[in-house]
Amino acid sequence: MSSVIGVDLGGTKVAVAPLVGRHFGESEVVPTDRSGSGALIDQLVATVGRVRGEQLDAIGIGVPSIVEFDTGRVVSSVNIPLKDVPLRQVLGDRLGVPVFVDNDATVAALAEAHDAELRLVAHNLVMITVGTGVGGGIVLGGRIYRGATGGAGELGHTIVGMDLSGSSSIPAPTGFPQPGSLEHAAAGHALDRLAGDAADAHPDSTLGRLKAEGKPVLGAEAVQAAEHGDEAAQQIIEIWAERVGIGIANAINTFDPEEVVIGGGAARAGERLLETAQRVARGYVVPGLGRRTSIRLAWHGVRAGVLGAALLAAHEVEEQTGGSGVDGSGAFVGEKEVRGS
Repeated sequence: MSSVIGVDLGGTKVAVAPLVGRHFGESEVVPTDRSGSGALIDQLVATVGRVRGEQLDAIGIGVPSIVEFDTGRVVSSVNIPLKDVPLRQVLGDRLGVPVFVDNDATVAALAEAHDAELRLVAHNLVMITVGTGVGGGIVLGGRIYRGATGGAGELGHTIVGMDLSGSSSIPAPTGFPQPGSLEHAAAGHALDRLAGDAADAHPDSTLGRLKAEGKPVLGAEAVQAAEHGDEAAQQIIEIWAERVGIGIANAINTFDPEEVVIGGGAARAGERLLETAQRVARGYVVPGLGRRTSIRLAWHGVRAGVLGAALLAAHEVEEQTGGSGVDGSGAFVGEKEVRGS
């Protein structure tokens, strides 16, 4: 029975939780220290230290970055200060156990392919995580798909809208996230912008009154106001969900999966987000595709990332020790990697 720890490193928070056999423990959550790579690594070491028990076989960590899986080096990173950091080696040296690093949405997708008993139940799945940024994870044939360089699944950087009114060329690319990308249109910062605009346009709304009182007017406030019936907030949640729906349609048109899962902080918006995203996605899917595709919220909620990181570590331990990854009850089927050709 393996004892591992999963780490979900996001742009705003770090969640760390133990997985012992099939028992998944409570998460310790702290705000992400983005002041520099050294400070962030110190924070990860300290947080893992508070969670680890007497036995620890490995650590899995999901990061919002492009990762070279074989070496655990962070190739590029937008929301956290880890670009070009050999994270697997650095954390392994500091913590004294094997560390496995992968993209955060990729490990979340791995978690969502498993049910509550950690049985593999979805062999072809695409996950879109909507939080500080927009990420994606892909499971094909029951295995993580990482692509040729480990960066597959960056669905947040697919273009969902572009101004093509110019007569001679497409708009010049800028920094990431590019204007017109799914991340630019639908990430948490985009919902924050929509909430601020709604507060300005509707001063008598809940959001408008919050702004007048000097209180925060961000995406979380918009979701809460929409739940309580505020019309202005409901309108912007609808716009946001439509944008997510376009991203889902792109995923179905590309992969024709069994499931598309919406995860990250967006999952807290619940059915209000899901119903609109489903409707819009179905309208933009090529006829004949997606007939067997379900669109749902993440089963494992905001814990999908940390659970997926723990599952990744547990699988790697099984591989190294020659285990199959399946216990006598059939629970926990570990992933095996599929790379692009």
